[in-house]
Amino acid sequence: MTGHVYLVGAGPGAADLLTVRALRLIERADVILYDALVTDEILALAPQAKKVPVGKRGGRVSMDQALINRLLVSTATKHSLVVRLKGGDPMLFGRAHEEIEACVQAGIPVSVVPGITAAFGAASALSTSLTQRGLSRSVTFVTPTVARGCQASPAWAKAVAAADTSVIYMGRGDAVWIRDSLLDLGMPANLPIVLAEDVSRPSSYNVKGPLADLPHLAQQVGSGPVLMMIGEVLAEAKVDVDLFDVTLASVEMVGSAKAG
Repeated sequence: MTGHVYLVGAGPGAADLLTVRALRLIERADVILYDALVTDEILALAPQAKKVPVGKRGGRVSMDQALINRLLVSTATKHSLVVRLKGGDPMLFGRAHEEIEACVQAGIPVSVVPGITAAFGAASALSTSLTQRGLSRSVTFVTPTVARGCQASPAWAKAVAAADTSVIYMGRGDAVWIRDSLLDLGMPANLPIVLAEDVSRPSSYNVKGPLADLPHLAQQVGSGPVLMMIGEVLAEAKVDVDLFDVTLASVEMVGSAKAG
């Protein structure tokens, strides 16, 4: 027996942000292999399915990707409809290529169902367009996170510096390094940055401040998934906590240090 594997985007968290196609597959799935960022609200939509956690979270004990690939293939040899449920969109920082390749090599049919990536969910919640006429004509999505044992390339920072608006995924633990890397490339110390935690969920929380104070901003959020959004388009964004005024001194201090 050979089943069909669907890599399905679960979106940023809220169940009503699933696509219609994603919902139909979740409701029909025999087995769901789900990421750590998939909410209980979404999993509750599939009472008929066997649910297998295969989550990966930075800095925490998690399942190796090679093991996930093998589990995906073995599950598809026993069940007709297998959903690999991924937070956000499978094709953005979701290791989709590795899982697709594993299925193809095993002769298992595989399809991808896109989802709303967290950056779009965050922008919508802030009522702030990532592109604005005369202000932002380019957007980049980056992550400084690399596979275990690999050396990070400086390309991510150069991509951020070259874009009008940037969204950094999986960067909270590297706040100091990210701040210093971007300032070293000449980005303004007072450039607006928003940290968005638990996008689209009841526990969502947003804090804004200047790039120079990124490490302090990172300390203001909790343990949920966090995005870093950078650019002038965020200057007027309405957030839960705005730390621009209270961090002006730190911006001037960092700016003076860089100039010296």
